[in-house]
Amino acid sequence: MFTVAALYHFTRFEDPDSLRPALVALCEREGLRGTLLVAHEGINGTVAGNRGQIDALLAHLRALPGCADLEHKESTASDMPFNRMKIRLKREIVTMGQPDVDPLAGTGHYVKPADWNELIQSEDVAVIDTRNDYEVAIGTFEGAIDPQTRSFGEFPAWWEANKDRFHNKRIAMFCTGGIRCEKSTNYLLGQGVEDVYHLQGGILKYLEEVPESASTWDGECFVFDGRVSVGHGLKEGELKLCYACRRPLQPEDMRRAEYELGVSCHHCLHETTPEDRDRFRERQTQIRLATKRGEKHIG
Repeated sequence: MFTVAALYHFTRFEDPDSLRPALVALCEREGLRGTLLVAHEGINGTVAGNRGQIDALLAHLRALPGCADLEHKESTASDMPFNRMKIRLKREIVTMGQPDVDPLAGTGHYVKPADWNELIQSEDVAVIDTRNDYEVAIGTFEGAIDPQTRSFGEFPAWWEANKDRFHNKRIAMFCTGGIRCEKSTNYLLGQGVEDVYHLQGGILKYLEEVPESASTWDGECFVFDGRVSVGHGLKEGELKLCYACRRPLQPEDMRRAEYELGVSCHHCLHETTPEDRDRFRERQTQIRLATKRGEKHIG
């Protein structure tokens, strides 16, 4: 059983690139896998390993400047959910494309999972899901508004086009782990919205702490690793990925005529060319051959 740690922390790194060599060395030494993104505004990522490996990483991260109170969320995976370790220097640790947005300057009111249901069931509250369309498609809170954005960077334009719908409403926002809400609530505050709230710890914390019998969550929560989704109690879900477009698939989706393992699904069949699909088939052949040799293809 592997421990999966999801984390983010906003702080000021004057020279984020200087942090990378020590992180690379630690992750290689410990045998960790996953992704860490480092930028001037902080750090974000999801990493998997055994208990000791995860603890070593967390100790290192909390020793970085301004990261002593870094929080993380844990779940488990029966198989290693990542193929390799990636540590990347980025402009933003979650891309919104709004240079004036600064969560360190202020965010919406944090709402603990235990208090979330009461808030979102209030008549004067509009609940907005800040995640991507393919994430929302497999699960969301009852009554939540789906902006149908394909990336987080589309959210500001969606808000500008739809803000008049929310006149005299309090705004409650949520995302997977909380990081997108740190930025989106700061953005709304900058747009003059006064009553803004967000789910502390995100969907993952809600599914961990709120009993299924009391939950207003419907479906599963997409996660950006090999498990694809988790449900209540952070148990691994039943969904799989289309390895052509990286969208989640229900079991019945894989029985459709458009589905070909590693090549296409009903979401992406018409988004790729025949040449693309030939390339994907060759990749799938190499994966199959590697498996027969007892090796793991990196994908």
